[in-house]
This record gives sequence, C-alpha cells and structure tokens, in this order.
Amino acid sequence: MTAKIEGIVGANDAPLRAGRWGFAALLFGNIALSLGAMLVRLADTGPVASAFWRLLLALPLLALFAWREAGGRVPPRGAVIVAAGAGVFFALDLAAWHVGIVQTKVANATLFGNSASLFLILWSIFLTRTLPRGWQALAILLAFAGSALLMGQSYELSPDYLVGDLLSLLAGVLYTVYVILMQRVRGTLAPWTALGISSFFSAPILLGVALALGESVMPHDWTPLILLALTSQVIGQGLIIWSLPRFSPLVLGLTLLVQPAVAALAGWWAFGETLGPIDLFGGMMVGAALVLIRLPSRTARPI
Repeated sequence: MTAKIEGIVGANDAPLRAGRWGFAALLFGNIALSLGAMLVRLADTGPVASAFWRLLLALPLLALFAWREAGGRVPPRGAVIVAAGAGVFFALDLAAWHVGIVQTKVANATLFGNSASLFLILWSIFLTRTLPRGWQALAILLAFAGSALLMGQSYELSPDYLVGDLLSLLAGVLYTVYVILMQRVRGTLAPWTALGISSFFSAPILLGVALALGESVMPHDWTPLILLALTSQVIGQGLIIWSLPRFSPLVLGLTLLVQPAVAALAGWWAFGETLGPIDLFGGMMVGAALVLIRLPSRTARPI
C-alpha cells in the first residue's frame, strides 16, 4: 500500500529518505505534543487563550528559523494561501481541543483528540484505494488495541463529559485537515516557513475566540505558557512538519498514538497515577506497532 504513497519532495529539501532520523523526529514530535494537555491545565489563562500564547510566544523563533532557511526569498503566493488555510484549521483545532480538555477527563480528551490517527489512516486508504495488508494491518490493530487498553481504565463515558468529548473529537477532525494541507504545502515550502505562516494566521483567530468566550487572557505565571510554546509549537510541531513529506498518512496516523502512551507516563510521573499491568501491556502494543510499521522500509521503498 505504502509503495503507492510516495513522499512529497520539498523544493527546499535535499532528496528525502524516510530513514531512522525522520522516524525519530516524528516520534519525538509526538512525545513533545503529548505534554500539551498537562500544560494547558497548569496555565492560569483561559484554555483558548493558552493556545493563543502557545503560538504568539513561538512566533519570534519560528520567524527567525524561517528567515534563515528561506534566505530572504519570498515564498510563492499559492503556497502561502494553502499554509494560511492550514493555519485556520489549526486554530480551530486548538480552540476545540483546549476547551475540551477542561470540560472532560484528560484521558477522554487524549483519546478523542487523537482520532486524527484513524482519519489519516482512512485518508491513506482513500488515496490508494487499497486496504492495509500484512505487517501494516497488524500494526494498525496493535496500535488501536494498545491505545484502547491505555485509555480504557481512565476513560469514562458520562453525560457530564459529552461537550468536552465532542469538542475533542471535532479537534481530531480539524487536525486531520491541517496535517493533509501541511503535507501538501511542504512540497513547496521548507518546514519552518510553512509552520511560521500557518502559526501567524492561527494566532489572531485564537485571540478572537478567547475574547469572544470572555476568557482571562493575560497570565500571572508565564512558565506553563512558555513551556507550552517551546514543547508543543516549536519542538513538537517543528519536528512533525519537518517529517511530513517523508511518510504516508498511514504512518503519520499511527505515530499520533504515541501521545496516549506518553500521556499515561506523564500522569504517573507528575501526578502519581498508577500504571497497572494492562497499561504497560497497552504501551508495549503501541511500541510493537511502531516497529512493525517500519519493517517494509527495510526492503523496498520507504513508507
């Protein structure tokens, strides 16, 4: 299947190979993003306002990196429009998910927020008109079963959490569109330029939503917001956007499931939440899925 989905080679990149460095970047990007829910909870602003600061505080670094990689060249207008459109979807994704985080359990928000993994796999099937087979099918089953085990003990279906659950699910849909658009625009724009443009157009939308909701915008403690900007936007999104042309939507979707595993570990480390045998087994299943999905790259074309 994945032999049919070749990476989009960016004009500003060297010939792309989905080697171990690309996959490591994709994994570490998702690990950095998995810390976001905890930092949003720690921020003393409103949830959407914290998303606004995540982008605004990251913009100077993104602009510097973009200027250095572009060498002062103006990006093509068409690519800017696509990146701006991606930024609109990303702003709506963050707004929905950040509000969802505070209206449901973290486990619920993590589970539904990562529904983008399923949507990206479905998008991959749609593109190739081919169902996953062999190692890829086994990897998908292991990844989703492992995530279900990880979230199953802390997930709770309740009318009290319905709004938060639906917002988190909506965030997953919006993030899927964002990833698809950014993967397309990376065929023309270098990573920091693409991320900088999308972030620039996302920030004012988030500020407008935060003000419309009557949220507290100005923080008293900047530490969680600075950490959120660095870990989620600069490191997390930076590594993922750099990796996008190197992998198919199927691989991108599966690696999103690293986030529930890391969120469970973060809960154990930061809040003393217990990790039982089922949690550990679920994490091992997700890890095994990531190993299996890389097996085809050892023989033929990189996935």
